[in-house]
Amino acid sequence: MKHEDAHQHVHHNHNDCIESALSTAEALCIQQGQRLTKVRRRALELIWESHRPLGAYQLLAKLAEEGFNSAPPTVYRALDFLLGAGLIHKVESMNAYLGCAHADKAHKGYFLICDECHNVMEFDYQDIHAALVEKAARQGFELRAETIELTGLCEKCKGKSVGASA
Repeated sequence: MKHEDAHQHVHHNHNDCIESALSTAEALCIQQGQRLTKVRRRALELIWESHRPLGAYQLLAKLAEEGFNSAPPTVYRALDFLLGAGLIHKVESMNAYLGCAHADKAHKGYFLICDECHNVMEFDYQDIHAALVEKAARQGFELRAETIELTGLCEKCKGKSVGASA
């Protein structure tokens, strides 16, 4: 399921997602004066191959199969770079990483996680972030991090459970 927006549907081409993510990554790296090394590039491609979050050790295994350095620090450095560049998000509840559908603009990622198929959809609602910052400030609290992950059933899985009970 595409995670660009919570209202998108299942039909799309993964290769388009990967190509778009790589184009955005290359442009952002040039803009930030960074390098999209072979390991960083391949890590980003592997994360985008599925719209399910990918754990660091799953990524490590895939990279090792392809002959990349199989040391955990290599993978964590690549993940740290991709996170810092805004190219991926960390889905905290799953301790896994997901390609960012809106990498070309600064934002907070909020996620809808399907309990059934484990697909994750990113939705971009900056009004939520602004409201949280404002409410925290009214309490004299400086907000430094936030994680919003909502779980339930996606449209496809909800349809399956309705069809099965009929």
